[in-house]
Amino acid sequence: MAGRTAIVTGANSGIGRAAASALAGAGARVVLAVRSTEKGTAAAAAMPGQTEVRRLDLASLESVRDFAAGWDGEIDLLINNAGVMAPPLSRTAEGFELQFGTNHLGHFALSNLLLERVTGRVVTVSSTGHRMGRIDFDDLNWEQRRYSAWRAYGQSKLANLLFTAELQRRLTEAGSSVLAMAAHPGYAATNLQFHSEKRLQDLVSHVGNRLLGQSEEGGALPTLYAATADVPGNSFAGPGGFMEQRGPAKLVGRSAAAQDMDVARRLWEVSEQLTGTRFALGASVGR
Repeated sequence: MAGRTAIVTGANSGIGRAAASALAGAGARVVLAVRSTEKGTAAAAAMPGQTEVRRLDLASLESVRDFAAGWDGEIDLLINNAGVMAPPLSRTAEGFELQFGTNHLGHFALSNLLLERVTGRVVTVSSTGHRMGRIDFDDLNWEQRRYSAWRAYGQSKLANLLFTAELQRRLTEAGSSVLAMAAHPGYAATNLQFHSEKRLQDLVSHVGNRLLGQSEEGGALPTLYAATADVPGNSFAGPGGFMEQRGPAKLVGRSAAAQDMDVARRLWEVSEQLTGTRFALGASVGR
């Protein structure tokens, strides 16, 4: 990775921090794109190599646009890692359901705004939770249905995979050599599990982390695999061990819903409307 530039969102903790540290240790210039620059600076101080901290709040499209507008130079690797998991019903600055808005729409906008500068890969972190997801185009932001934190999480993680598939289709059609990849960490013991504001769920997460969870470094392996391995675009990397929850990284399967290109194309078009961003390498692609 010597001489290459990587942006990692949510790199101040968890698998994002582990991935950023590994890339910096391998010689990359790593930019930690984080909501709290204070936490990002503390994380960067413990990393080897060349690091930089920049503010990015994916729950605010204004922040996403500011980050992109302030970027100058090529990007070898964009890792869309930041995310939230199963919080109580919350909304982004624009009123989107927090998980859909952060996990999908924020990264969708960021990727499109930076795409003209990307020379290597866009890696988006999904989850095995995508298998419980369904894209409800009639109520993407949970304004009509009774809110289910886990179903909303599943929708956002399914959206990550559909985004990756449609991005790769568009890149290929545009004649670009950039690759769109996806990864999931399996079960990694991080602080992601503790935003439910439910004591019992947090207790279960504590036990699960102790008994089943792998380290942040182990959880980051699929992300690093997707970022560097000689595999085709739209590949999906995950742990190769017990039920894809831990172990060495390899290519893994995805649900039938995550392979529905009609839904992927429709989601892309809706996401363009919601974020006001478009595919940067040719607006007519796929239309």
